[in-house]
Amino acid sequence: MRPERRLQRFAMMRDLVLTAAGNFGDSRIGMARRGEVRRHMGRRVLLIEDEPHIAEAIRFLLARDGWSVASHGEGTGAMEAIRRETPDVLVLDMILPGRSGYEILGDLRADPALAGLPVLVLSARGQAEDRAAATEAGASRFMAKPFVNSEIVATLRQMAGG
Repeated sequence: MRPERRLQRFAMMRDLVLTAAGNFGDSRIGMARRGEVRRHMGRRVLLIEDEPHIAEAIRFLLARDGWSVASHGEGTGAMEAIRRETPDVLVLDMILPGRSGYEILGDLRADPALAGLPVLVLSARGQAEDRAAATEAGASRFMAKPFVNSEIVATLRQMAGG
């Protein structure tokens, strides 16, 4: 990886973690926030994301919102992880080692037992053609990285039916 790309990725991940910490340290959230967390307890999400800092930032955001969060760090074995974890919602990176998110989505939508699982695709590629390709492959929703913390939480709540 080129040094400037490595620095850019590090800065993006650092900003995600710092923003997540800042969003939940705000005292204005207070009691209303705790009520929201209780309402979403018991929801399960599986993250298939190979960037550990991004996975940890998402895990932090969702755990604070009352979600049970499991993760898998590569494309290989993703279908087994989905079957094992039985998530309410899947968060899927499209560029993974081993297998692409597109391949995983194809397998998921071809499996009658898993075809209805809501899938939020996260991708560093946010152009219109990338969004269209993800939707055509079977994504329920698409979000470009870097994402807004409150948007990913709200999107996953909506996808899980609440």
